[in-house]
Amino acid sequence: MSESTRSANPPNDFPEYGSSRLRAPRQPLRVLSGRLSELAAPLLAGETIGPLDHDLTRQNDAEPLGERITISGRVLDEHGNPLAGALVEVWQANASGRYAHLSDQHLAPLDPNFSGAGRCLTDAGGAYRFITIKPGAYPWRNHPNAWRPAHVHFSVFSPLFEQRLITQMYFPGDPLFVQDPVLNSVPEWARERLVARWSLELTEPEWSLGYAWDIVVAGREATPLDEDESE
Repeated sequence: MSESTRSANPPNDFPEYGSSRLRAPRQPLRVLSGRLSELAAPLLAGETIGPLDHDLTRQNDAEPLGERITISGRVLDEHGNPLAGALVEVWQANASGRYAHLSDQHLAPLDPNFSGAGRCLTDAGGAYRFITIKPGAYPWRNHPNAWRPAHVHFSVFSPLFEQRLITQMYFPGDPLFVQDPVLNSVPEWARERLVARWSLELTEPEWSLGYAWDIVVAGREATPLDEDESE
């Protein structure tokens, strides 16, 4: 298979990722014709995005615990053109590696000042920016002594509602990469697309470390999608 035709996306059924066997479709994909509302539905208007929706450290009465970070980049189409007005959403575990969700019963403390969710619209240059706390690693039951690397979930709605990308962003140099089947389900040549780059330009003195991460929504250089929206 040539580089122009091979897919960077993970297979639906990846044996090392145990629960994918339960979710993988058993029948061939059926493509349904799009309706007008799916092809042309507008995104959320700017006035529905709150002034602090992008800053996960200022959404509650006090600041959350943990290492403050800034994540910023651009959302691009397959030709490298910026996508303005795209809705970018994030969700993540707190600094202890626990989600603010009832289904997460990991024996780590919850942070009352951290919801772990944010959103923003890209600007005219396709840029987005989040201020948050670096998430912690957490255990899961996929294999013996299994821990997920620190990661942030991303969802991107392009100007068309039917074009949605769900993926995960990882942090450089994480020693847990080698035993994480979610990341390793992505072809090796495409995994770097999921790892952010530490950026001195985005790092603010005495305030936060900066990470740069661009998201490509389609084409040969597309950011690999996430087959699992719940982990």
